[in-house]
Order: sequence, then structure tokens, then C-alpha cells
Amino acid sequence: MKVAFQGETGAYGEEAGHGYFDSVEMIPYESFDAVFDAVASGECQSGLVPIENSLAGSIHHNYDLLLRHKLHIVGEYYLRVRHCLISFPGMKLNEITQVMSHPQALGQCDGYLRNLGVKTNAVYDTAGSVKMLKSSGERNTAAIASKRAAEIYEMQILQAGIEDNPENYTRFIEITPQIIAPEGDVKTSIVVSLKNIPGALFKALSVFALRDIDLTKIESRPLAGKPWEYLFYIDFLGIVNEETVQRALNHLDEYAIMLRVLGSYTRFPLDT
Repeated sequence: MKVAFQGETGAYGEEAGHGYFDSVEMIPYESFDAVFDAVASGECQSGLVPIENSLAGSIHHNYDLLLRHKLHIVGEYYLRVRHCLISFPGMKLNEITQVMSHPQALGQCDGYLRNLGVKTNAVYDTAGSVKMLKSSGERNTAAIASKRAAEIYEMQILQAGIEDNPENYTRFIEITPQIIAPEGDVKTSIVVSLKNIPGALFKALSVFALRDIDLTKIESRPLAGKPWEYLFYIDFLGIVNEETVQRALNHLDEYAIMLRVLGSYTRFPLDT
């Protein structure tokens, strides 16, 4: 089974894949767009993409890609992210003047980097930043990536665990062209755009509250081509074919311009 992820070998997406799947071939792609395209075309059977981080928030572009493609969310995985400051062998911390990495990683280490007093440079990937650093030969520059990335590219870890908060988790979702029946504790993700009427959002959320359905997340995104109108991405506990959930969705459809179920999938246990 081939699973697409964004980044170079050694990226956190690859690490998440090895933790989530039993035995697969992880295939790197430079962009999230390319990951979605690879899954949609059948080039890969599955994709694993980050959707939110406990420190830096949501990866908005991937929410937009979920709407753009007819793929299904069939699973989720929480990866504990431990960032390392990586440099050329022999360099010392006080010799570093610039740090590069993916924007999310830079954001998760913002306090550390400000205290370090260095310039930052956002690039396409964490592991890719180590690869770029090694090719550049810029010894006063460091990268932020995983321990495995440092090992792969034979670079030095100046400092480990540099994220601003140790409770640093990234939530990944698995996307596939086919629906896969979930088991156990199930979560469902939907996207909805609402009619422009007074109290529309309150009424939309009340369909879940009236039925004691637990919402775990709500995320708003601008509706392209319609200024000041929004899409709402909602996660809740329950499976889409349950009678209570079906009634809630039917009720929600009364206030919706568009309603789409992105997937029902087994909820990742948060205590692991």
C-alpha cells in the first residue's frame, strides 16, 4: 500500500505514517496539493495530512483542499512533535544567526527563536529544511526538524525539544477515495455553508445540542468568491448512519446552502 505525505524523507508526516499504519510504503510529495492529487488519481491508495496543531492551530490550506477534492476522511492520528535545532557538525549555538523550517514549526518554536535572537526563513518542509541546509553550506544557519531528519542527513542536533510547549501534538487525517467503515469510538467531520438569516449559526449548532451530540471542533473558512460568507467545518462524536446523527444532519440541512459529510472514522485515543 502506498501512502502519500507532504515533505522529504524524515518529515513528521512520514513519522506519523509509521506510527499510524502497520506496514505501508510512505511516498513523499513536495506540497499538500500534490498529496491530494496523488490520492485522487489513484497514484497512492491513501494520504496522511496534518489538519491542526495544538500550539499553532489549524492548517487552513488542507481544509480548503478537503472541499476541493471528493475524498473521504477515514482515520486520524495524533503525533507528539518534538522539534530539534539542527546544524552542521561542530557548530555552536551562539554561532547560529538564521533558522529555517516549515512555517508551522517556526510558529511552534516562536518563543525559543525570539530568545535566541535569530532571523527566520520559512520553507516548504521541516526535513526539507535540513536537506536544503546541507546543500547550501551555510554554516551559520540552522534548521528545525525531527531527530530522524538530522540522522538521515548526517547533521548535528544543537538542542532537542525546543517547542514552546511540551504539549505539542499535530493531528493528522487519513484521506482515501473510498469510504471505510469505522469501528469503536467514532468521530464525524462535515462542512456546511449557511443561509444568510438571523441566528443561522446558533440554529445550526443547536441541532447537535438538542440531541446531546458532542461537538469536538468548529472551524470557519471564507467562502471563495463570496466576501463575508463562510464555510464551517465541524467535528462531532458519532457515526453518520446513526439515527440520531441522521436526524441532526437532516435538521441542519434546513439552514444550509451546502452540506457535505467528509467522513466518519475511528477516533484516536487521546490518552496514548
